[in-house]
Amino acid sequence: MLTITLTSGLLLAAAAGLVAAQTPPGFTPEVKDRLDLIVGSKVITVPGTSLTKAETAKQPGLGTSDVALTGASYLWMMIDQDVPANFQNPSAGGRKTNLHAMIQGFKPSGQTDANGVHTLTSTATGPIPYTGPAPPAEKPPYAHRYVSLLYEVPATLSVTKQQVGQTFGFDLAAFVKTVGLTTPPVRANYWNVTG
Repeated sequence: MLTITLTSGLLLAAAAGLVAAQTPPGFTPEVKDRLDLIVGSKVITVPGTSLTKAETAKQPGLGTSDVALTGASYLWMMIDQDVPANFQNPSAGGRKTNLHAMIQGFKPSGQTDANGVHTLTSTATGPIPYTGPAPPAEKPPYAHRYVSLLYEVPATLSVTKQQVGQTFGFDLAAFVKTVGLTTPPVRANYWNVTG
């Protein structure tokens, strides 16, 4: 009986550790609070959920199912962590990042959707419009991690494409420094798509 209790306790502790981070293992910055990603009629609440290219072709909706956000303005970005450095031979060489989206001007809509998600809306399309995941086929198959980050920002912040810099090999830390983001992301989540 003691073994079962210890095992159950260890499993609960391990599960708590797994849900603690909404970003992939080793990703910096680590974010504890979940951003719900709305894909069609599905709400992605489990970090690392596997989706298809077709499911992720359109920009996801954003929201929170625990509490409604109250900030004035939010900046959302989605970064592929696993782009092959060598497209002709993806299995050779390292991996780079690619910025798939950076959309500013998200605000709480004051609405809750049919899934109970407090939605965020934006009329902006940039500075980097959404590009759906399109990882190349690799042998063996390689799942790309697409990390979504949500920063609370001053309503007056207006990010330009020049401030973003390169999308292939996107340097998040350099971008944060360039635009003067002084607080870490408030929400995050990620999904996997395999080529």
